[in-house]
Amino acid sequence: MSLQKSLSPRTWAELILLGVIWGASFLSIRIVLDTVPVVTSVFHRVFWAALVLWAVLLIQGLAIPRSPRIWAAFLVMGLLNNVLPFSLMAWGQLYVPTGLTSILNATTAIFGVLVAALCFRDERLTRPRLLGVGLGFAGVATAIGLDNFSSFSLQSAAQLAILCGTLSYALAAVWARSHLAGLSPQVAATGMLTASAVMMLPVMLVVDGVPSFNLTAETWMAIGYYSVAATAGAYLLYYRVLARAGSGNLLLVTLIIPPVAIVLGASWRDETLPPTAFAGFAILAIGLLVLSRSGRRD
Repeated sequence: MSLQKSLSPRTWAELILLGVIWGASFLSIRIVLDTVPVVTSVFHRVFWAALVLWAVLLIQGLAIPRSPRIWAAFLVMGLLNNVLPFSLMAWGQLYVPTGLTSILNATTAIFGVLVAALCFRDERLTRPRLLGVGLGFAGVATAIGLDNFSSFSLQSAAQLAILCGTLSYALAAVWARSHLAGLSPQVAATGMLTASAVMMLPVMLVVDGVPSFNLTAETWMAIGYYSVAATAGAYLLYYRVLARAGSGNLLLVTLIIPPVAIVLGASWRDETLPPTAFAGFAILAIGLLVLSRSGRRD
């Protein structure tokens, strides 16, 4: 294992920018969901993002592999990293405040450590990692509210859907390491999003019908933001920061996302979160910091 990389001021700036971009995406998704059905909103996200990345490939002169095996891998990656989590979390946002959704989203890192430990021999669950995972789950339980575990409601189902989405992200990371290693980030992201759009198109037509393009300017701006900036652009920035900062330091981005989402949700939609949500995020943040430090010898 190699030593974790230190962060230069420029890398810190890019890490913070990535957190802000993803943090604002929760508000933009919620704005779209006011007028656009869940499945259609997800199709918009992957379709426009794929188009942008195809343009990037053309500009950079990169070619997409034609191997059926690789495209099969893209399909699975698209299902695990886009179709399932985007759909589950978008539906969850109909019933869960923007800020709390972003807090629950941070469990991606917790599930990522567990799934990687189950699948790879070099990702052992050391004591610091077990501590970080334990704190992470304690934070989630606190943020959801312990009283919600005694009864099941539509909001409880929405929170569970969001957590299932984060688990799907973790499974996607394992799949990418096992089946997409060696591909450039631009090619992998383009293939994945293209496969996602292909899968979402028939689902959208069956569930929601032909999408309406008679949307307000605010809705189109929100679609443009979460598809172009928070999906296509963020994927490219993510891999850039990963190369510069390392996987352990990259966990810090999950600490930046919730504050941004909470502030925007409160400012634009007058959302308020219970004190337990903030207490849960504090505990979860400590767990993520422990995991980040444990990754310094990853």
